[in-house]
Amino acid sequence: MPGVYLSYPFCAQKCTYCNFASGVFPRELERDYQAALLEEVARQDWPWTPETVYWGGGTPGAAPRSVLAAAMARIPGREWREATIEAAPGGITDERIHAWRAAGINRVSLGVQSFVQPEIARTGRKHTAGTVARETALLREHGLDNLNIDLIAGLAGQTWTSWRESLDWIERLAPPHVSVYMLEVDEDSRLGGELLRGGIRYGAKEVPQGDCIAEFYEYAVERLAGCGLRRYEISNFARPGWESWHNLKYWRLEPYLGFGADAHSFAGGMRWQNVERAAEYVARWRAGQCARSAETPARPEEEKFFVGLRLMDGVRLESGDWARFGAPLRRFLDAGLLEQRGETVRLTSQGVLLSNEVFEEFVSA
Repeated sequence: MPGVYLSYPFCAQKCTYCNFASGVFPRELERDYQAALLEEVARQDWPWTPETVYWGGGTPGAAPRSVLAAAMARIPGREWREATIEAAPGGITDERIHAWRAAGINRVSLGVQSFVQPEIARTGRKHTAGTVARETALLREHGLDNLNIDLIAGLAGQTWTSWRESLDWIERLAPPHVSVYMLEVDEDSRLGGELLRGGIRYGAKEVPQGDCIAEFYEYAVERLAGCGLRRYEISNFARPGWESWHNLKYWRLEPYLGFGADAHSFAGGMRWQNVERAAEYVARWRAGQCARSAETPARPEEEKFFVGLRLMDGVRLESGDWARFGAPLRRFLDAGLLEQRGETVRLTSQGVLLSNEVFEEFVSA
């Protein structure tokens, strides 16, 4: 099931936890980026007809309606099986929803992260739980029932009480899909950098310890299962039939083409990515240069484990897998991080929490 990813890295504010190449940029750069993105899509020689489209960011939900419509008109395959746009609570209106529907959008992913006001404020966001409730109701009124809500376990100031409150809201709003991410700590986010330096800004001193974050995550798995939301991938939960078809292709090694800054692609046995920063993407467009910054052959024998084990259904083993990866497979099976059922191996609950360590072994084996 081939797909398309479009990157729109522009936001009204830079969230403290965000480690993407997105943020607040000059209006002139945003206008030039829009022109460059439309041209990149228009120039694509399509090797197949896409079945899914995904607008990520940044905040593509805030992109001008004309840009969204023009880009979608250049992508073959409408009506797509799934066409998702990421949006931030607080800016969803009747007019914007009409524009999304007219462009072919049939799924919306809301970057809520928390329903608890002090946690929201520490991230730099401005929405409230009431805002999310009103806007999910509005989306449903317009027939956009296919909704995802993002949550982050480990935000500054998060406690068991506040985490339960966010999950209570999930139960109340009953979205068919929820994503739960454990806070990532690295230099690419302001909060992550502050934590690594032992600082106090952005509520760094109030970030829960790693063990506590893991417990929040495991509690969410239980609560969401009680809401009928099955964990089908490490961070993603859905009612049966409401899984993200676009995201599934990443883990199933299906082809996709990416457009815009820092967009990745996988097709024809190759992987490539565009330059990371919006300014460099625009500079290459102005110079008439290709946006690609790196291209490498795919390694399906490794990638089937590196990405496939993210799925709770696991990976089907073939004879050559034991020859190449027998040592790590046996080690993780013995350690209780993997379990085998017939010809399939998958992560255990403990393996999910240590998944990065598991994945690394298959890349370096």
